[in-house]
Amino acid sequence: MRIGVFDSGYGGLTILEQFRALLPQYSYVYLGDNARTPYGTRSFDVVYQYTLQCVKKLFEMDCALVILACNTASAKALRTIQQKDLPLLYPNRRVLGVIRPTAECIGQITQSNHVGLLGTEGTIQSGSYPMEVNKLFPHITVTGQACPMWVPLIENNEHLSDGADYFVKQYIDKLLQNDPAIDTMVLACTHYPMLLDKIKKHAPKHMHIISQGPIIAESLASYLQKHPEIDAVLDKQGDCTFYTTESVEKFKQSASTFLKTPIEAHHLSW
Repeated sequence: MRIGVFDSGYGGLTILEQFRALLPQYSYVYLGDNARTPYGTRSFDVVYQYTLQCVKKLFEMDCALVILACNTASAKALRTIQQKDLPLLYPNRRVLGVIRPTAECIGQITQSNHVGLLGTEGTIQSGSYPMEVNKLFPHITVTGQACPMWVPLIENNEHLSDGADYFVKQYIDKLLQNDPAIDTMVLACTHYPMLLDKIKKHAPKHMHIISQGPIIAESLASYLQKHPEIDAVLDKQGDCTFYTTESVEKFKQSASTFLKTPIEAHHLSW
């Protein structure tokens, strides 16, 4: 069986890249629901229905474990899938998200106990990050800032342009105006590492910037060590297969921007 990696679009490729760097022996299936992206502006119920549909598809492809490499899906769908659907439909399968592992590392990084969150409107409005962080670290203040222009810039391959600097600076400035004491910023969208150089350019020099890829990869490695029953059934031939609900050619072109290498992909129809 394989490890499934799901995202509403392309951002999850930054997580997959880290998985393959740290855990190259495992076989992966990546599914991008590109035909229905973005999830960030959709309701909780719609995100849940779309995410569950894609998780079921990955289970049909013999995935024993699915990672929601999407902050919006993790915020709006993960808990319901874990508590309601898995026990009834797939008691031997597992679905994990990206919010909890990210929240766990925050307490070791911030010195001021003020953390900024940069994400999609859906992730910010869900309140999932403050809730998870405050479960672990009640003394930490989390301030969110939605960045609605960042994903379109990245997916249209404009993230390296001079024009992108305006929107990067704008959202960072808004965040720090709301809480000048912030010393740690979390990139709470898996697309945002593509903007990392510009974020570092416009953020204060003392700012700690948390990018999720390495954190989620370490978390997956730890999970597999703690769950040998799942590790035992996973294929270890190092294969990777890509699926998209959109045009294969469009997906291949955009995915190469994220992965810096050509890939083959398959169209997924319902």
